Amino acid sequence: MQRIVPTIWFDHNAAEAAAFYASAFRDARVIETQHYPAEGLLDFQAEMAGEVLTVVFEIGGYRMMGINAGPEFRPNPSVSFFVNFDPSVDPDARAHLDELWAKLGDGGQALMPLQDYPHSPRYGWIEDRYGVSWQLMLTNPDGDPRPFIIPSIMFGHTVQGRAKEAIDFYTSVFDGRPGVFVPYPPQMGPVAGQVMFADFQLLGQWFTTMDAAGQDFTFTCGVSLMVECHGQDELDHYWSRLSAVPEAEACGWCADKFGLSWQLVPADLGELMAKPDSYAKLMGMKKIDIAAFG
Repeated sequence: MQRIVPTIWFDHNAAEAAAFYASAFRDARVIETQHYPAEGLLDFQAEMAGEVLTVVFEIGGYRMMGINAGPEFRPNPSVSFFVNFDPSVDPDARAHLDELWAKLGDGGQALMPLQDYPHSPRYGWIEDRYGVSWQLMLTNPDGDPRPFIIPSIMFGHTVQGRAKEAIDFYTSVFDGRPGVFVPYPPQMGPVAGQVMFADFQLLGQWFTTMDAAGQDFTFTCGVSLMVECHGQDELDHYWSRLSAVPEAEACGWCADKFGLSWQLVPADLGELMAKPDSYAKLMGMKKIDIAAFG
């Protein structure tokens, strides 16, 4: 069961973006839409009354969520998404990869061109029209199987060189385990020994990571990781380990020591939000207090 849900911040167009992904990917659909309350919003949100608040969509059975908000944050390549096309699963994997590349490129831009690379005979990195980054890769059918969608966390700018530290930290927090680890070779100079590519599991889900020197972007609320927690004790435990930036705490959101944003929410948050005055109560919280919903 997927308990960590990547969440993307959109500027007034979350529903449009979710519909775009549902049409661009071959096996994708919008599964749930929530709306802002019609009244009682704080002044900075008043324009959103009755509008879409969140949209949950699936790609190949993998859940993601869009938050419909303002221009405060925008996704950037510090968190992107691998899309693995496996020829042993899909005989037309290469054609389907190229098809998706064309759709995501409509209004977007290539960050790495679609071509042959040492790690894949067909790979490209693209930022779509909404600022979301995707790494499309034709995988080795003889390699270890990996899911179709995998979030990729890039440690650049002020946190460059800390990817290995992050793997150790996250796997300790979420009882995870490391997977493949590929360091930069000695001839790479200053980055030698740092993470060129690695993957790891948290709560049974795969993530990838790397160190990337020379990048001018880092983590923001543009992409966060929402963790569905089983009860207050588990939520409190994760909060105590992850929250390292007090000024980033709001409505169940926190930022860890690397700056990566997390949302720690009860697994039954939908039911809690159906209770009277739930939205106003949530807006007044930092860490979520389940009992306060009544």
